[in-house]
Amino acid sequence: MEIVVAGRHVEVPDRFREFATGKLTKVAQYDSQAQLVQVEVVHENNPRQAETAETVEITVRGKGPVVRAEASAADMFSAFDVAMGKLMQQERRAKDRRKSKHKMTRRQAQSFDQALFSRNSGATDAPAALAPPAPAPVVDAEVVADDHAAKKPAAGPVKESTLADSPVVIREKVHQARPMNVEEAIYEMELVGHPFFLFVDSDSGLPSVLYHRHGWTYGVLRLETSSS
Repeated sequence: MEIVVAGRHVEVPDRFREFATGKLTKVAQYDSQAQLVQVEVVHENNPRQAETAETVEITVRGKGPVVRAEASAADMFSAFDVAMGKLMQQERRAKDRRKSKHKMTRRQAQSFDQALFSRNSGATDAPAALAPPAPAPVVDAEVVADDHAAKKPAAGPVKESTLADSPVVIREKVHQARPMNVEEAIYEMELVGHPFFLFVDSDSGLPSVLYHRHGWTYGVLRLETSSS
């Protein structure tokens, strides 16, 4: 697993690189498919934002979905610790979902084999207890990972520009992505820890934005262009 530490508007000291690299070895314990871990440190020059002057973003890329966490603090070491905690929570949640899916699939296969044996033995109906259990209401993490293995999303270069003569800075980044349904979009949005997620809906074919409202409630906005 490769670990890359970089800074934006700040020089990253070697002590921080060693600190981050040592802690990020834990990622492999939860995500065996992780291939690249990127750490970006961003410095805010505004003295009014001294308490959140350093922002650390950790991104894990591999054969599965991208996992990302971000945090801000007065110094980069504290920001990294908070971001690392968020990342580990998301990795543990993804690992638990993979385990649940594996156990469910194995139980369904055993139940199917037993039902087939009963039918071939002359039984008219398989016992109700042998019927495959209903799928758990979670997103299929393994299917999402397999789809990403076939075509792994890649981020394009970051472009920054100012708006006319104003101090407003616009940061642009282009991502490659495959169409997905809403359930997959919810799963990936939770992994990157963002309050919204941009995707192309595989059911409608429309550009869509998924956003978190409150509790377990989500909203979806779809963009349909007018021909007139």
